[in-house]
Amino acid sequence: MDRPDLDQHWAANLTFGDLPGEAARRFGDREALLFRDRRYSFRQISLEVDRLARGFMHIGVAPGERVCLWLTNCPEWIFAMFALAKIGAVHVPVNTRFRVADLEYVLAQSEATALITHDVSGPVDYLAMARELLPVPRDPDDRLVRSEAAPAMRRLVIKSDRRHPGAHAWPDVLEGARHVDEAALRARAATVRPTDTVFIMYTSGTTGFPKGVMRDHSLLRSMLDRHARLGITDRDVIINYLPLFHIFGYVDGPLGTLIGGHRQVLTETFDADVALDLVEREGGTLLHGFETHMKALADAQEARPRNLSTLRTGILAVGMASAVPTAYRARRLLAPLRHLTAYGITEVGANVSMSDLDATDEQACETSGRACPGFELRVVDPETGRDRPLGIPGELWVRTRYMMQGYYGKPEETARALDTGGWFHTGDMALLRPDGHMRFVGRYKDMLKVGGENVDPMEVEGHLLRHPAVHQVAVVGYPDARLTEVAVAFVIPKDGAAITAEALIAACRGRIASFKIPRHVFLVEDLPTTSSGKIRKVDLREQALRLLGG
Repeated sequence: MDRPDLDQHWAANLTFGDLPGEAARRFGDREALLFRDRRYSFRQISLEVDRLARGFMHIGVAPGERVCLWLTNCPEWIFAMFALAKIGAVHVPVNTRFRVADLEYVLAQSEATALITHDVSGPVDYLAMARELLPVPRDPDDRLVRSEAAPAMRRLVIKSDRRHPGAHAWPDVLEGARHVDEAALRARAATVRPTDTVFIMYTSGTTGFPKGVMRDHSLLRSMLDRHARLGITDRDVIINYLPLFHIFGYVDGPLGTLIGGHRQVLTETFDADVALDLVEREGGTLLHGFETHMKALADAQEARPRNLSTLRTGILAVGMASAVPTAYRARRLLAPLRHLTAYGITEVGANVSMSDLDATDEQACETSGRACPGFELRVVDPETGRDRPLGIPGELWVRTRYMMQGYYGKPEETARALDTGGWFHTGDMALLRPDGHMRFVGRYKDMLKVGGENVDPMEVEGHLLRHPAVHQVAVVGYPDARLTEVAVAFVIPKDGAAITAEALIAACRGRIASFKIPRHVFLVEDLPTTSSGKIRKVDLREQALRLLGG
């Protein structure tokens, strides 16, 4: 890896928009990306990014505008993120499992001016959902979007060869690039500063409704440390099935490969059999994921063994006791893969802690690694803010030079999470060990983790409360062998209301993301509360275990 050359560019304030051109200069015609049967060199990616950037300029995307990317994994996702960064716009990744209510929240809260999405992808009609919020203009030739739900919206771009009224088709955006010369693009790119916001990624974090985490270009510097821990070279091949709208797949796929010069084999979704077949066929060396991914991969390899001799390492985000058996099993069945463990959250960088390639099995399977360069960790009593002794759990606080800029449009929430001393209060429970490793224990708050997705019970409760038959509701987590946990709702119906659990679940489908939908709904007469009237969710979790046989 050409590290000295790369470090010089960090000193010169490299931005996201610079990356494709720099990668083309350093790695040229070497293969950078494979998606299905489409292969791109580093040079081709740079050309595609520049053409799309000029196309975006032609349709009027201005510096600082927020543009939502609601796309499944595909090369166009990657071209768009870098093209928008190059012209100073802010890309806003949107979870493809979101549905109408979720999308409405992100479009409105981010004050987005444009949405880039599919018409149809697989069984999902993205355009139909978008049209609920962004109706077709009266004049079918009018491409100016008007929306009461998202007042700032102006443009709808459809990644399709088909043309739809009131929207920009992908080929037309690319054709528009002919009307913007390269000098204009260079001039626009020259105005972008490393301290500018480059993307806003929505996360439920540990408390509250989804918040837009604003990040600047400093995230690139932390990638060098990540690559050093992983021992990345330009000979590596990452099999990337993680969604690009999540920080994990985002940094290790598009950002990581353009920085490191290695190859990305991108898939639209995660399928364990497909992923392992690609390792064997394409010589994959890197696999990343959460407990859910590693369990599925181990199951697939055990059922149908492949030649995985090229596998080298990857990041397995573990630490909780429940994930330990999966980690050891994956280490055995996916050999020679020697995974690293890690902990990270969008607000403070892709990685906060990570183990080392020479870590012991115990450190790699039962901890969350040690602090990465540029990060300080504290474990404190959440009531007093005093540091806990080694080995005693407390709330994890993190301080870093790679801190987020804040939550978009939420200064009060930013102030609650990030104190005046620069410490980010994660809301996660952890402990520090004498060997310098940290272990993630769980969440102080009620946040659920459903198959790697953060789910805020308050958000699900708020959606259920919109139902005319619901008087009160509380959502808790229930253990699940495949997804770690799923949502369970306890609902008090309104007096005289005729409603069933099945009807409430059906009312969620197509309105909120599938991973947020309660797996079980129990209709109850009352909810357990404290003396102050707060719902005792610990009692409800125990009740769910009794009712469901956990």
